[in-house]
Amino acid sequence: MKTVQVHFLGASGTVTGSKFYLHSEDIKVLVDCGLFQGIKELRQQNWRPLPVDPSEMDYVLLTHGHLDHCGYLPLLVRQGFRGKILGTAPTLEIARIILEDSAKIQEEEAKKANEEAYSKHDPALPLYTKTDVGLTLKLFEQVDEGETIDLSDQCSVRFLYNGHIIGSCYLELNLHGKLFVFSGDVGRQQDLLLNPPKKPEWADYLFVESTYGDRLHPEEDVEGILTDLIEQTLYQKGTLIIPSFAVERLQSLMYQLWTLYQKNRIPNIPIFVDSPMGNNVLEVFRQFPEWHKLSSSEYRNMYRHINVVSSYAETWETIDDPRPKIVIAGSGMVTGGRVLTYIKQLADKESTTILLVGFQAEETRGRKLLEGATELKIYGKYIPIKAKVHHLESLSAHADQSELLAWMGSIKNVPEKVFLVHGEASAMTIYKDRIHQAYGWDCHIPKLHEMVEIML
Repeated sequence: MKTVQVHFLGASGTVTGSKFYLHSEDIKVLVDCGLFQGIKELRQQNWRPLPVDPSEMDYVLLTHGHLDHCGYLPLLVRQGFRGKILGTAPTLEIARIILEDSAKIQEEEAKKANEEAYSKHDPALPLYTKTDVGLTLKLFEQVDEGETIDLSDQCSVRFLYNGHIIGSCYLELNLHGKLFVFSGDVGRQQDLLLNPPKKPEWADYLFVESTYGDRLHPEEDVEGILTDLIEQTLYQKGTLIIPSFAVERLQSLMYQLWTLYQKNRIPNIPIFVDSPMGNNVLEVFRQFPEWHKLSSSEYRNMYRHINVVSSYAETWETIDDPRPKIVIAGSGMVTGGRVLTYIKQLADKESTTILLVGFQAEETRGRKLLEGATELKIYGKYIPIKAKVHHLESLSAHADQSELLAWMGSIKNVPEKVFLVHGEASAMTIYKDRIHQAYGWDCHIPKLHEMVEIML
């Protein structure tokens, strides 16, 4: 009897760090290879070697290019991985942008920590370097959406469109005739920029994300909320800061703001996009028009409507600009990136508004702001928060509970087991009950580093 061992190396009991390792006699595959974000205990996992041997792995299969799904790859390579890293063309391009940006930020922050002596470590070191990323990119290999790719005599995989971000897919991994379906991050049924996700029709073993497994996205008047916040910003001669993920969220916000201007709902308030990575992602949208809804003319007009901040010197010029303005900057959970500089300089002013968009993981600065923090620690110093904080949840790129249930509702068989991953413990517990009510399926919530053996 053949078996496969499934090691839950990340996104298990938590949202980030997605890594699922399938180990059988003839194939060893890692699905996603992400960094942990959020609480310190999880972030420290990034510094530890994996409890399995990366040099034995044949493939890494990337569902999409977000940091919590690809950000550990340079460390995997440093630990001996020499196999192939497979993903769709936009996914590999997004992963390249994100990994290069991640390495650059880590090198800069280590340098800053050493110069200003605010790190407990002497010297402070980056998690990985641009050199590590360069070695990783050599292992990238592009696959076509919908194509069946043979990984071994008894194993094949298909990457199938699932919305969420450009290039994103769920995976159907056929191993000895059993179908292992990995949802990746499932997108929305109605998205400004992307088509609805495709749905699986069969799954013997289903690994499904649960980020919003405990709730429905609110019915928000996004245009109305944005219009009101911009009117307040103009009236107070202040700054509207929108921390944003560089992939999809930033482009969606740009599209929303451009649309509001086109409809004459807002005046021509200066909009600054300060995210080098986000600017590079815009180029991916131009490069792969078949993966999104924007026409080339819409793309051009939207791009012309914004001010792209290229250098750190321009960041300071933007901060000093006395005009009322909108600033969109990474990162989305305020964990790093240039948004920290804006918040450090402007969050102590009552004329500043911070608009958080989408999910904020535990212990991130974004979550602390949501919970009413009156100060934030940034670059080793506590910054008072006098800015007004608002939250828009409906712009999330993740399916909510009803959309997730509908996504898996197309499965015609009864899966032998459903594994709930990529969610906080409370969300997964509620979602497990909801799946059982809806379909009666056998669900399991794996713990971090748990190993499950499956008979094939």
